[in-house]
Amino acid sequence: MKRIFVVMISLVCLWAVVKGQMISDSERDIRELETQRFRAMERVDVATLNRILSDELIYTHANGLQQTKAELIGVLGSGDMKYESITPDDIRVRIYNETAVVTGRASMKIKARGEEQTFKLCYLDVYVKQDSRWQMVAWQSSRVAP
Repeated sequence: MKRIFVVMISLVCLWAVVKGQMISDSERDIRELETQRFRAMERVDVATLNRILSDELIYTHANGLQQTKAELIGVLGSGDMKYESITPDDIRVRIYNETAVVTGRASMKIKARGEEQTFKLCYLDVYVKQDSRWQMVAWQSSRVAP
C-alpha cells in the first residue's frame, strides 16, 4: 500500500512538471516572438513581420488609429512612421490553449511625419496558434504618464 502511494505521488509530481514545462515552452515562444516583432518594427523587417503577424491582425495604436497587417506594414515601409526604439517592460504572458494574451508596458521613440515623439504605453497583445505556429492577431495600446 505504501509503495502504491509513493508511485502515485511520484506520477502526480511528474505530471505537474511536464505540464509546467509545456506552459513554459509556449510562454518562451511568445516572449521570443515579441522580441523579434519589436526588432522587426524598428528595422522595418517585412519578412519577419509577415511571418509573425496574422493576416487578420487588427493593430490599434495608442491614439485610436486601427490598422490591418497590410496597412501597418505599408506605413512602416513608406517611412511615414518609424519606430526609432521600442523598450518593453513588465511583460506577462498567459496561455489559454491555442491563445496567448500578453500584457506589458513599453517606452517608445517614434518619428511620424518628420516629428520625433517619445512616450510610454501599456498594451494588450493577442497571439493565436494557427497552422502549428503562433501569430499575432490583435494589439491595443494606451499612453500612460511617464
